[in-house]
Amino acid sequence: MGTVFSFDIRDTPTAAIESALRDAVAWLHHVDRVFSTFRPDSVISRLARGETGCDDCSSEVREVLDLCTHAGRATGGWFSHKPDGTLDPSGLVKGWAVERAWQILRQAGAHNICVNGGGDLQLSGESAPGVPWSIGIAHPQRPGELCTIVTGHDLAIATSGTAERGTHILDPYTGAPADGPASITVVGHRLTMTDAYATAAFAMGGRVRNWLEHLDGYEGFAVLRDGRSWRTRGFPSTESRRAG
Repeated sequence: MGTVFSFDIRDTPTAAIESALRDAVAWLHHVDRVFSTFRPDSVISRLARGETGCDDCSSEVREVLDLCTHAGRATGGWFSHKPDGTLDPSGLVKGWAVERAWQILRQAGAHNICVNGGGDLQLSGESAPGVPWSIGIAHPQRPGELCTIVTGHDLAIATSGTAERGTHILDPYTGAPADGPASITVVGHRLTMTDAYATAAFAMGGRVRNWLEHLDGYEGFAVLRDGRSWRTRGFPSTESRRAG
């Protein structure tokens, strides 16, 4: 999927957890083979070219496309898996894949976990006994600095912006590059929809703050292009500080 995945498991290793970790890695490779828009032989690439139809696809492909449709409705059309007319569910599928990998580990008995897919995270439990997870969000305009730190026990965190991948999020209403903030971070409980909402939030531009303030179960933090920042009232963070 064009990014790096990592696992941080703070539980005592067991044979079941080690086996689940191998299964989770295999799952992510499987998702890449099926959904990657970087691979011309992936199912999603062949579906986009019309070489196969939805009825011929697996249940997981239909599940992702249904989730994309739901995300589009929930965001008033600001999330789209066809932003320029070409099928591309990337704005949701990475979060969906990470969340499923996290579930594989949970089912094996791991409780204190952070699964990271290119900066989008699903985490649960604690980083140490009595210590919540503390996740630094990179400042999009100041390399080596953090713009905020998210703290909590059971969270999903997704950030959208242009710092890492350049202009890649499109305005689904125009097909042109979205005029969003420098970065927007959305925090929820499960990463599938949190990831999709972060993509939609960036596409919304100036409309996003009001939308996030009224989005039940989610909070947001944005760094604007002029360097200012804002956060929703319930955003779970500590004061920003310099990385390293």
